[in-house]
Amino acid sequence: MSGAPLLAEIAAIIRETGPIGIDRYMALCLGHPVHGYYRTRDPLGRAGDFTTAPEISQMFGELIGLWIASVWMAMGRPERAILAELGPGRGTLMADALRALRSAAPDAAFALHLVETSPALRARQEEALAGFSPTWHEGPQTLPDGPAIVVANEFFDCLPVRQFERTPRGWCERLVGLSEDGTLTIGLAPEPDRSLAKEGPVGVVTTLAGPAADTMRGLAGRIRAQGGGLLAIDYGHARPGFGDTLQAVAGHAFTDPLAAPGEADLTVHVDFAALARAARAGGAVVHGPVDQRDFLLALGLTLRAERLKRAATPVQSEAVDAAVARLTDTGRGGMGRLFKVLAAAAPGLGPLPGF
Repeated sequence: MSGAPLLAEIAAIIRETGPIGIDRYMALCLGHPVHGYYRTRDPLGRAGDFTTAPEISQMFGELIGLWIASVWMAMGRPERAILAELGPGRGTLMADALRALRSAAPDAAFALHLVETSPALRARQEEALAGFSPTWHEGPQTLPDGPAIVVANEFFDCLPVRQFERTPRGWCERLVGLSEDGTLTIGLAPEPDRSLAKEGPVGVVTTLAGPAADTMRGLAGRIRAQGGGLLAIDYGHARPGFGDTLQAVAGHAFTDPLAAPGEADLTVHVDFAALARAARAGGAVVHGPVDQRDFLLALGLTLRAERLKRAATPVQSEAVDAAVARLTDTGRGGMGRLFKVLAAAAPGLGPLPGF
């Protein structure tokens, strides 16, 4: 059975200690040291489970590179700054960004650091970034001191969350348990969590993204104290709301999050309002969030596309146009509006491009 090794382990945990929170379930599915989704595969591309913006077009990473160059200049052109990416995928975004960065700011010198837990993806990153001698980290807490520019594309959406459902008794946590036939199922804790004071109608679900907020707060505090900026790009919502956004993707299609633990990508929509609060709590100045479409167009996506098409064949030109459309589409399911962009910067850094 697909997902059987991790399913058996999760079932054993539940039988021994009782139902587990969505946060622990996500952590096991994605990060289990032997059977975790990100520990065992390269999930990107047509042969994988999903495609991210850097894999759609080189233009995405190149525009991020121009953003990095602009922020580096606003920082006063430090001689040796840290350039870090959280969850770098195959290294595609950073490779494209560094190519654009060398053109826009040839005198910029960065020490490259990558936060990545997947051995399979680390191997792909080493291949893509061989000329830049990256240093890898299990988490952002071990990034070295110094002024830093941090990029996080589709990183915060896969950090564990807790979920609560409003009942007549109050907010009860949603837990993963076992049904009589041994399959996983979601139920509610018998007693409400009295620490949740928010209002909401019976039946709605609210999500608490503690690890995402903690990560953002810590990075914002570092940026405030040592200088620099952070760019977060992810799918989510700009305003707080209710709803169950836990989702699983396998083979480029949505699937049941409980069906095959460790065999599908688990994510939630990012609460950008909560991320912004966490960044401000850490002492950073917040820019955005704005829609990905507006951000990319402000950075010059249209101009970059036209330049690529000048030396392109008709087929290549069509591919460029298709990539622009995919990155900026504001229709249902399109990336242009669903994806948001937020920046956290050191006080006094001034206005940032794209916002």
